[in-house]
Amino acid sequence: MIKKTIAALVLSACMSLAAHADPLSYARYDQVRTTDLYLDLKADFSHKMLSGYAELTLNWIDKNARTLVLDTSELNIAKVQVLNAAGRWTAASFMLDKLDVEKGRALRIALPFQPQKVRIYYRTAPSATALQWMNPEQTMSGKRPFMFSQSEPINARSWAPLQDTPAVRFTYSARIDAPAGMRVVMSAENDQQATGAGGWKFKMAQPIPSYLLAIAIGEIDVRNVGPRSAVYAEPQRIEAAANELVDTEKMIAAAEGLYGPYRWERYDMIVLPPSFPIGGMENPRMTFLTPTMIAGDRSLVDLIAHELAHSWSGNLVTNASWKHFWLNEGFTTYVTTRIVEKLYGDEVAEMNLQVEQEEAMASLAAIPAAKQALLTRDPDSSAASYTDTSLVYPKGAWLLRTLEQRAGRAVFDPFLRGWFDQHAFQSATTQEFVDYLKKNLLDAHPEIMSQSELDEWLYGPGIPATAKHAASPRLAALDAQRDAWLKGELPTAELPAKNWIALEWMHFLNGIDGKASALQMQQLDQNFALGKTANNEIAYRFLQASVKAGYNVREPLGKFLMSVGRQKFVVPLYAALLKNPNEKDWAKSLYAKARSHYHPVTQASVDKAFKQK
Repeated sequence: MIKKTIAALVLSACMSLAAHADPLSYARYDQVRTTDLYLDLKADFSHKMLSGYAELTLNWIDKNARTLVLDTSELNIAKVQVLNAAGRWTAASFMLDKLDVEKGRALRIALPFQPQKVRIYYRTAPSATALQWMNPEQTMSGKRPFMFSQSEPINARSWAPLQDTPAVRFTYSARIDAPAGMRVVMSAENDQQATGAGGWKFKMAQPIPSYLLAIAIGEIDVRNVGPRSAVYAEPQRIEAAANELVDTEKMIAAAEGLYGPYRWERYDMIVLPPSFPIGGMENPRMTFLTPTMIAGDRSLVDLIAHELAHSWSGNLVTNASWKHFWLNEGFTTYVTTRIVEKLYGDEVAEMNLQVEQEEAMASLAAIPAAKQALLTRDPDSSAASYTDTSLVYPKGAWLLRTLEQRAGRAVFDPFLRGWFDQHAFQSATTQEFVDYLKKNLLDAHPEIMSQSELDEWLYGPGIPATAKHAASPRLAALDAQRDAWLKGELPTAELPAKNWIALEWMHFLNGIDGKASALQMQQLDQNFALGKTANNEIAYRFLQASVKAGYNVREPLGKFLMSVGRQKFVVPLYAALLKNPNEKDWAKSLYAKARSHYHPVTQASVDKAFKQK
């Protein structure tokens, strides 16, 4: 019954999205759409490549079309076959377009008829942008190598030929061969009892967009943390990871209470090596996580709440193209706060929200006004017109929060759940959300928000003046203590920081960044051992403020940058070092040693920072 419902939703979405073109994809999904993908691949760690074939099941929309266009990046295509009417695989002619640095190459397959299935035999390049191949010495045990993927936004095409656009959703299955002693996991159904004999087998019954296609291979152990959730990690990290994630089932239940049933059956997670470039990736059934969220006291589990929230906003209802990215991340950031509030109370949620909003306001100074909108009115014809991808998280959440505050939760919560229910397993545009908003909320309650104010939120710079700012009494008291400390009126030893939770430390350190002296940073370190903290969110902020103040933190900073590959931390820290004339040369020598430990995406970002200097 569920599978039939999902299939019907996907098919009904095809025609509504046919007119929308994704400028970052070559695929002609108005003519033909992938409905299912099968991967049969072998992992070769010595050559750092995946090789085998991808089999695509196709739904032909345009009965006159005779060309299948797929997205690829650095793929070596050996041959293409089609399944003919007699059930035999026969050769098909193909060509690769000239390379586009951003989009890769279009693979054009010429077809004498419209086959139901096509197979592409290929191998990936060692430099595939989605894949990081790690040497044994870069892992915790030092015994075996490790590989993981990061497909978002358009890197899936570097490890599989497909229609690499969020506008196309497909089910998939896979068989992966890997070296003995290594486990393979994917964003699909993972059998905890599997041994890999005959290949590791996977099946994803719910249709996903290509950016949620994910794989990891390595020395991986598993622990159940709930009736429908487990955590995977390197054996030396598995116990700490399992301890940190014991509240996962409570989070799932909290989200279900707000937005309806969890539709992906299981919510498993894998804690990856430190070079994973982002905090988390919401790959369905297998969230990929940075180990930097392991603080030992569960103080950073809002990251899990965020990735879980994507099971409704992003995974269930997906932005139709990356122009509408705020539909994924703005909605998810809003839902995250609601989950945190339900689990940890109003006080913690309000502090979390205030820190989020303050960091958003502070970020505006470095973002051009034209990039501060949730999206532009420009046609979706070039990524150059897309807005800042970091601001859409808090700004999109702030818009939803404003609607909630004015409508009241008794009205707004059913409205938002209806959005998820009515658009489940579909890809959506901002206009579709605006139409839904008007029909299901604003037409009956026009006093909630005028069209001009809605336009200001969507298309205007910054945060509208009508936005209500979160105000935590605990953080207000902390502000007074921080200001007195900065003025020298409150001795460092008298700061009541031993009772602060992580959010309070983050707020305090954000407030002294660029304002504290080297002596004050030294005193903070001496009194509270911030250079040795196990909380990476606190460590990052302390190290950045210290570099700006001129306090020597080379030893802890060097260890941090050699062991952490999360872009959110790494890129700003190198940027701060490069702005300090006394640290520029040291930063250069440190990066020369650390670069190989970072994911290609992180390398590219730091390389750019060094070139600019």
